[in-house]
Amino acid sequence: MHGRITVRHRGGGHKRKLRIIDFKREKENIPARILSIEYDPNRSSRIALVQYEDGEKRYIISPLGLRVNDKIIASATAEMKAGNSLPLGSIFPGTPIHNIELIKGKGGQLVRSAGGAAIIMAKEGNFAQVKLPSGEIRKIALECRATIGQVGNIEYEGLSLGKAGKSRWLGRRPSVRGVAMNPVDHPLGGGEGKSSGGRHPVSPWGKSAKGLRTRKKNKASAKYILRRRG
Repeated sequence: MHGRITVRHRGGGHKRKLRIIDFKREKENIPARILSIEYDPNRSSRIALVQYEDGEKRYIISPLGLRVNDKIIASATAEMKAGNSLPLGSIFPGTPIHNIELIKGKGGQLVRSAGGAAIIMAKEGNFAQVKLPSGEIRKIALECRATIGQVGNIEYEGLSLGKAGKSRWLGRRPSVRGVAMNPVDHPLGGGEGKSSGGRHPVSPWGKSAKGLRTRKKNKASAKYILRRRG
């Protein structure tokens, strides 16, 4: 701790208890029953508490349509039912999926937020072509796992915070516009009266704030992206 701000506009939110989520779904061929659907302050989606037949309990991301007492399973031969986890090679094209692995056994990394769903467009060789919610089409190995269904809590997108205080509970501090600052504080600051900055929108450090691509040009995984997001 050096007392420096490393990420602006964050801090002071309500305390949150961490729920350990099972993104790996590695308990294969053991049926599980949904005990409850719960709120999780650490994510936009709801989480489901599941109990496996061997007695172990875990949290998973709750897909749309999952109900208490429903049965789910992680298996290569499982049916195409919301909450079941299968390798991409076992999932029919056109099926909505979420919690998608990029590396076998690492656990789901893609499509985990409320209302999210990806679709398998096609399969070619050892890869599936998956269309992500951003519009990006990406090749993912057929042995990687995904969960069937769309992530639940789809009404999250239309949620209104209602007051400034709710932003503070979430740990979001106020953000001051650059054009409202002095020239010493921001590249857009200063000017007589209300000025629009006199240059293209930039960050406080002068980097373009609209449309600048920050992805590394020679990133190793770029070869798996067939179409970039819009």
